[in-house]
Amino acid sequence: MDKITYTEIFYSLQGEGRWAGVPSVFFRTFGCNFRCRKFGRPRDEVIDGHNPEVVEIMRQIEHTPDQYQRFEDLPLVRSGCDTYASIYPEFKRFNHQEDVDTIADRIHALIPQSRWDQGWSDDVHLVITGGEPLLAYQKLYPTLLDRCRERGLRDLTFETNGTQRLYPEVEQYLFEEFTRSGRDQDRLTFSVSPKLPCSGEAWESAINPTIVKSYEMLGHTYLKFVVATEEDVRDADRAVSEFREAGFGGPVYLMPVGGVPEVYNLNTQQVATLAMHRGWRYSPRLQVDIWRNAWGT
Repeated sequence: MDKITYTEIFYSLQGEGRWAGVPSVFFRTFGCNFRCRKFGRPRDEVIDGHNPEVVEIMRQIEHTPDQYQRFEDLPLVRSGCDTYASIYPEFKRFNHQEDVDTIADRIHALIPQSRWDQGWSDDVHLVITGGEPLLAYQKLYPTLLDRCRERGLRDLTFETNGTQRLYPEVEQYLFEEFTRSGRDQDRLTFSVSPKLPCSGEAWESAINPTIVKSYEMLGHTYLKFVVATEEDVRDADRAVSEFREAGFGGPVYLMPVGGVPEVYNLNTQQVATLAMHRGWRYSPRLQVDIWRNAWGT
């Protein structure tokens, strides 16, 4: 039976982007095509291999393995990808591997009153995130989503880096089940976070307007850039120009870098001001504001 390797399933508030503040169940898959080693680090720093903080965590695990038995035992990081345990193969043993039916049951068990529809216009959303959730596991999503839709799911968000094409059968499924049946309610969302040079990823592999435009044909799609400095935002300017030239028409958000409050709080006011000057939107990280970005938030 096909299984999905995932890092965590949890119920929280959506912390970022268009649906910030909305109660949501998060399904975080394992695996990513990027490493984003340099978020929060000097742009001219040369990093070969792992983010330095991740190297130190791996050293700690090697020397004191009894202290690290579960995913929740892993520490947070100040730089690099804040969900490092869902992207580095060295942390795969802290993740879970289960079949689609079991995952659907775990997701459903977290919903208040066992209902996605909470009455009136209030729904709990499902967020499929990562890592990068549109890697090979996407072939199993129609089955997973069928299980969730049987129980009333209506609102779905993919949090993606915007580099992965949808499989034709997945694209057809999303069109049939979300786009055609509920496009005017924006039931399907693609929250796209393209990686700028401040992440440490190469422009040529990170900025893919044609792929993101294909998401926009299915559901509400927006760009969300993680930035800290004016130089980062100038890179965002360049990226947005490329997306607009490809015909992308969705909103643009700027979000402060920082997986822990000490880093995040240094950037919030400046990033908000830079967003305002460009007429773009500002995205908080409520999971940092409220829960200090603890696992499961």
